[in-house]
Amino acid sequence: MHKLNDDEELYLEQIALKIRKNVVRMIKAGKAGHLGGALSAADIIAALYFKIMKVNPQNPGWRKRDRFVLSAGHKCLALYAVLAEMGFFNESILDTYGSLGSKLPGHPDMYKLPGIETNTGALGHGLSIAGGMAIGLKMDGLDSKVYVLMGDGELAEGSNWEAAAASSHYKLDNLLVFVDRNTLQISGRTTEVMNYEPLYKRWEAFGWCVREINGHDLKQIVENGTDIPFENRKPSVIIANTVKSKGLSFAEDRVNYHYWKATPEEFQLADQDLNELGRRIGI
Repeated sequence: MHKLNDDEELYLEQIALKIRKNVVRMIKAGKAGHLGGALSAADIIAALYFKIMKVNPQNPGWRKRDRFVLSAGHKCLALYAVLAEMGFFNESILDTYGSLGSKLPGHPDMYKLPGIETNTGALGHGLSIAGGMAIGLKMDGLDSKVYVLMGDGELAEGSNWEAAAASSHYKLDNLLVFVDRNTLQISGRTTEVMNYEPLYKRWEAFGWCVREINGHDLKQIVENGTDIPFENRKPSVIIANTVKSKGLSFAEDRVNYHYWKATPEEFQLADQDLNELGRRIGI
């Protein structure tokens, strides 16, 4: 377990803000994009790449690296932003989002960018892929971990629960799932579209060790994310309570910003909000 000091927390806050700014930057370039989930997950992704996971931008295929699976592939703008920030590719590529032949498609493509472990997009498959990776790492005798980011909306896909049962059966204690629980999906509140509450007890019933945190509290994210396995011979899951479109005051917790086709006025408001946050944390 790693506990953040104040300087480390501030640094990660600055990284998360850069991610949010670059999410908006890409949507400006492409005229539209999945905003809400990318912003709700920004703090988790910042902490994973800059504090929790072992990765090497100069050697993306490093055998002993940790693996990251973005099961909720439509949150890819946050992933593209953090990979650019780490130096997996030149940041100028972000400005090609939405253009013909861009290396930044609407869902991650492992054949187009370094640092993408697997293609995702059809919801409900990421956990199955990650489980296979975790088994493979154990078979190869590696102590690397597999980290997964899921949306709470995608939990209605039945394949997730087959994968959850298999991960418990195979005692995959090198597997950690973050559920980005922003409580909204494209058609409304997750509890109204398909209610899977109480999530904690559901995951527990499938044989997982479960913790629940504030998904925007970087100290909680890092402390729990570096403490796996929560119990030997069991997979771990963190239910991270978040706010859709976190950081943009006019869009927070509003379903119509799941996918955003912004007006010039909204871009101006977004810049104002993110610049004000930057002044508060020193960038």
